[in-house]
Amino acid sequence: MNMVIEKSREFFDLADDEKKEFGEKSVLDPIRYGTSFNYKDEILYWRDFLKVIIHPAFNCPNKPLGFREVLLEYSKRTREVVKGLLNGISTSLGLDHSDVEKTLKLESGLQVFVVNLYPPYPQPELAIGFPPHSDHGLLTLLINNGVDGLQIKHKGKWINVNNNLPNSFLVNTADQLQIFSNAKYQSVEHRATLNNAVTRLSVVVANGPALDAVVEPAHKLVSEEKCPPAYIPMKYEEYLEMQQGNRIVGKTCLDRVRL
Repeated sequence: MNMVIEKSREFFDLADDEKKEFGEKSVLDPIRYGTSFNYKDEILYWRDFLKVIIHPAFNCPNKPLGFREVLLEYSKRTREVVKGLLNGISTSLGLDHSDVEKTLKLESGLQVFVVNLYPPYPQPELAIGFPPHSDHGLLTLLINNGVDGLQIKHKGKWINVNNNLPNSFLVNTADQLQIFSNAKYQSVEHRATLNNAVTRLSVVVANGPALDAVVEPAHKLVSEEKCPPAYIPMKYEEYLEMQQGNRIVGKTCLDRVRL
């Protein structure tokens, strides 16, 4: 975990020309580097980011030295953590422990590595690192460089989250889990705030179904009379493109598939 943070920081320390080799294009490009966020006209978003698809096909920038080896190991180990958590969640829903894994084809599930760099901003109250949103996948694992800035929405209020416990992950539930569980699990709406003193670096591993998996409420959790399905079936790839290609405002993408 420490090496991943170190190598991620080394990537952002590269010269601009070197980072621009990985310039942002389409949503499913294997490696994307970018600065700030879409829709800058209404509010200032203040971040640099690197997004890398690390499963089912592994990708990694060819610099800095040693990044590839560290990220490959991190990808494997975090998938094992997520598999164990999802097996427990499946059991908690009254399903077979491997129902999530089998139904959503986790063996070829999409895993995306994202690093967000939030430099200090002179007037942090006038900008934001990342706007309110929920993640598109199943579970998201987060670590950071020891600098706070994450907030989650709880009962309509924004709550500061301290995820600096050494050697630990903060785990966010995401949209596909809410859909599959027929809203028994809720995706977490969160945002990133800024400060005017130190740089914050956040390392995220987003874990989702296979791109061709059709995600819908698990059949065993649905009863037309007592518990009707709350969401329409949709391929994960279609949901991903819908979320990434539009303005993110809270959980509006979930609203578009809600029955």
